[in-house]
Amino acid sequence: MIVDVNVSLSRWPMRRLPCDEPAKLVERLRRWGVDQAWVGSFDGLFHRDAAGVNARLVEECGRWPKGFLVPFGTVNPMLPDWEEDLRRCHEVHGMPGIRLHPNYHGYKLDDAVCEKLLVEAERRGLLVQLAPRVDDVRVQYHLVRVPDTDLKPLADLAARHARLRLMLLNGLRSAKDPLPAPLLEAKNVTFDIAMLELVGGIGHLLHRRKVPAERVVFGSNLPFYNLESALLKLQESDLAQAELAAICGENARRLLAAKGPPG
Repeated sequence: MIVDVNVSLSRWPMRRLPCDEPAKLVERLRRWGVDQAWVGSFDGLFHRDAAGVNARLVEECGRWPKGFLVPFGTVNPMLPDWEEDLRRCHEVHGMPGIRLHPNYHGYKLDDAVCEKLLVEAERRGLLVQLAPRVDDVRVQYHLVRVPDTDLKPLADLAARHARLRLMLLNGLRSAKDPLPAPLLEAKNVTFDIAMLELVGGIGHLLHRRKVPAERVVFGSNLPFYNLESALLKLQESDLAQAELAAICGENARRLLAAKGPPG
């Protein structure tokens, strides 16, 4: 029973990606045993009409069996009336959470508007997925180079807003990545495995860096990355059955049902 928390719909503007058509993407997910996928939209990174992006995302998710594709809306706090976009995600579309891309939208985590957005998401009980990167800066198109988001302020934000549920997508590049210790220790922050490198990387993260299995979730970054890559990371790591079950789906389902921090 796998829940993939890191999937995107629409098309990447720089090149065609495998499975960038919804039918092909759903077929790939089902073929490899994914029971539910949390999806955002590539359009949200580049379009100024966030309301239109989110409406199309909900419409597309509705074409598939109920609950298979779970929409996470785009909110860009640098756009006018972003509060209305957030309200619509919650009250109109019934989304369980939102997906943020600070590096593509041009703000930092210690900007006042970022904390204002997080405060409102916390008040509404929304799960916040934050992606410091989508692709590796080394392979980005030369006219559109987008540096990674600086994650240093995130630990303080998580501490100040203990009821905010934060999920870091593509945040771990290496099991030895020097993320701030307070961030790794924050009980209301979870991490997906989409960009985690190093053979046995998940085991290293859990057993050497002491990140509890309850704070790690399965994410593939499909269609940008191959789904099979994330599945192989599970196979190559020395994980107990309980750890595997937690990462593959139990943690994500618990987060989706919760209204506060995990644990």
